[in-house]
Amino acid sequence: MSLRDEWPEIRAVLGCLTVRRAANALAVWASYRAARWSRRPHMWGWPVTLGIEPTTACNLRCPHCVSGLRAFERPTGRLDAVLYRQVIDELAPDLLYLMLYFQGEPYIHPQFLELVEYAARKGLFVTTSTNGHFLDEESARRTVESGLGKLIVSLDGTNAESYATYRVGGDFDAVLAGIRRVVAWKRRLGCRRPLVDVQFIVFQHNESEIKAVKALGEELGADRVRLKTAQVYDFDTADRWLPADASKRRYEPDGQGGWRLRGRIPDHCWKVWIGAQMTWDGRLVPCCFDKNAAYELGRADQTGIRTLWKSGSAYRGFRQRLLGGRRQIGLCANCSEGVKLWV
Repeated sequence: MSLRDEWPEIRAVLGCLTVRRAANALAVWASYRAARWSRRPHMWGWPVTLGIEPTTACNLRCPHCVSGLRAFERPTGRLDAVLYRQVIDELAPDLLYLMLYFQGEPYIHPQFLELVEYAARKGLFVTTSTNGHFLDEESARRTVESGLGKLIVSLDGTNAESYATYRVGGDFDAVLAGIRRVVAWKRRLGCRRPLVDVQFIVFQHNESEIKAVKALGEELGADRVRLKTAQVYDFDTADRWLPADASKRRYEPDGQGGWRLRGRIPDHCWKVWIGAQMTWDGRLVPCCFDKNAAYELGRADQTGIRTLWKSGSAYRGFRQRLLGGRRQIGLCANCSEGVKLWV
């Protein structure tokens, strides 16, 4: 993506900056640079970004998704609004960017747009990612009125057959209609936000549709069309999903008939320094790649995130492990940090 494509979001996020948030972001950046130099897990600031999971439930059955496969190895459920408000109140003075999604479909949470509104009133830039099936007329209007900063809508095909190859159980026409409703309400209410991103994961079956999805995004009135490389978990079936064009995938042949991530895995990770990720029930995990909370770093529902973030032994220990040998951490073996994610 070019700076021109990214600028509307950058400008919107900068609009949420305060002196305190800017100073905190600088402290986190300095911590990260010092940690890389000293190989010690310095942390002098608070989370700049935060991901919170509204629910693990999803209406689709996508074959490379733990929600779609109903294959969670952790408890499933939906976020308690009281816990959510406690977390936002605790971090909002320093926090800048809230990602209100993780696993599951956010709009299934019955209070989802109220959650958005609460964070937006705190001056945070809020973004979410949806499969687009719940954007009826009222939901589309409320989405625009909620203060949501960015709406990512997954649209991995330009026709019903191609779309349903991965988005199993999905309704292609319903997603298009939902996007149109949000765009129409933005125009009707005179709002620039939410920025509407059409996200197209490039698979083998749809890589020939890239030109067409760009045209479709323009026709729908989306602000951007983003082409994302696919992440796979079952490497035995990867040949079916990964595109033939090597420039459009994050994996390369491993020389033994299988696949591996392209490039090296450096012994540092900006994601773990800049932000936190919380599951619906308050478990803090290193990042959005820990979908089953295998590397739990503490419980926000039991201990404040600020205490865990700086003083928690689990957080410090995990950061130290990253600096000492990230390639030895199982979670990092299929992570895109340092790998080309967008086409």
